[in-house]
Amino acid sequence: MAKELEQLALKVAALTRKTHQLHIPIMVVFEGVPASGKTRLANELLLTLDAKYTSFIATKPPSEVDLRYTFLQHYWSTIPAKGAINVYFRSWYAQYIDYKAHELKREQLSSYDTLKQQINDFEHMLDDDGYEIIKFYIEISEEKRQAHIRQTKDNPLTRWKAQEYEALIPPEVYSAEMNDILKHAKKGEWQTIDYTQREDAMKQMYEHLIDRLERAIKRHEAREDQRDGQFTPDFETDYFNREVTKVKKSDYKTTLAQLQQRMLEIQFALYERKIPLVLVYEGMDAAGKGGNIKRVREKLDPTGYEVHAVSAPTDVELNHHYLWRFAHDMPKSGHIAIFDRSWYGRVLVERVEGFATQQEWQRSYDEINQFEKMWTEEGAIILKFFLTLDKDEQLKRFEDREQNKDKQWKITDEDWRNREKWSLYLEASEDMIEKTHTEHAPWLVIPADHKKTARIMALQHIIKQCEAALWGVTHQS
Repeated sequence: MAKELEQLALKVAALTRKTHQLHIPIMVVFEGVPASGKTRLANELLLTLDAKYTSFIATKPPSEVDLRYTFLQHYWSTIPAKGAINVYFRSWYAQYIDYKAHELKREQLSSYDTLKQQINDFEHMLDDDGYEIIKFYIEISEEKRQAHIRQTKDNPLTRWKAQEYEALIPPEVYSAEMNDILKHAKKGEWQTIDYTQREDAMKQMYEHLIDRLERAIKRHEAREDQRDGQFTPDFETDYFNREVTKVKKSDYKTTLAQLQQRMLEIQFALYERKIPLVLVYEGMDAAGKGGNIKRVREKLDPTGYEVHAVSAPTDVELNHHYLWRFAHDMPKSGHIAIFDRSWYGRVLVERVEGFATQQEWQRSYDEINQFEKMWTEEGAIILKFFLTLDKDEQLKRFEDREQNKDKQWKITDEDWRNREKWSLYLEASEDMIEKTHTEHAPWLVIPADHKKTARIMALQHIIKQCEAALWGVTHQS
């Protein structure tokens, strides 16, 4: 058996070197009751893998700080880069059981089944992006499990570990929940391994890994053969052009000051109620996103908000799922995150410029809706603004920037190139609004030809939506 195990381990190592070369990200999940043998199996696997691109991630019961973020944020932040391998010792499944067993966030969640759906959506998005998720559930006879616990307790150097077992979910509760998860899982989704006989367990683990890694390589090669080219339809629309009543110049300063004061009160109320607020700004170049954001945050307490100015992804960010970098920046409870451009770049610039394939950006609408829902289901408020602009007005602003030495830095060659693809960006924007305008994360399209009016409209909308969430306040339209 020892020779056979050695050969199987070598095969796993060779296959993971190939997945690394092909940039296939691998996620290996180990679940099982305490002292079931998952630690030993996980360590055997780690010894087989190349440490240069392998990480070990252990899930502990969520702390108070963890609970200020959404359920899956830790896992979004720790997904592997392309070609890397993450070994999860307990995972989002154990965390789901922790939430349910200890009734965590019971007031925010309509049902703990919501978390199950978030897990399904999370795994589905990763699977669509080429991630291979390999899941093991480790079992052992109760006699051997208790013997292992006694051995751990009797050794002064490992006694702490036995105490840690007692702090986890009771084995009977954990087992019941995991058995229900396994019962409803798709065929082949989980590999159950009995660790009662160590060598048999190792053999099963290696054989299953070989099967899944070979499948991942075949799937990757099939995808490479089917990659699409750039999609460049011919399109022109006036979808975003609508008349609004301009704010009078004489009223602007007074109205702005009143709204900013109310925005500060809203910020304090959100903090007190531990409700996170996410503001997303997209729009045409020179539509005034930066100026709009400045007026929203001008009177806020800077310790409670953060602005994320999104630019082209770095090499590290490109080496992950496209939503990975944004999950890092989502706010904890009671804080405000403002995104100056966002994850919608996937269906705007990446679509128009061909940085994403047609298949990739088309499936992103549903992925983005699911991603946003993961936060709103736990009480976050997400408001999205698209600032639209007349093409002639954009040209005027571009020329003004070029002539003003204090604003010349705002105009780049890329802005002029984007202007040449005006109709393509307009169509992509229209599709984005139509496919991602949801009840839980609505869009407000703001005509931004008049900057002062656009600023007032955004502030009024934020205040209205936050008041409704905080106190059930409604406004007459």
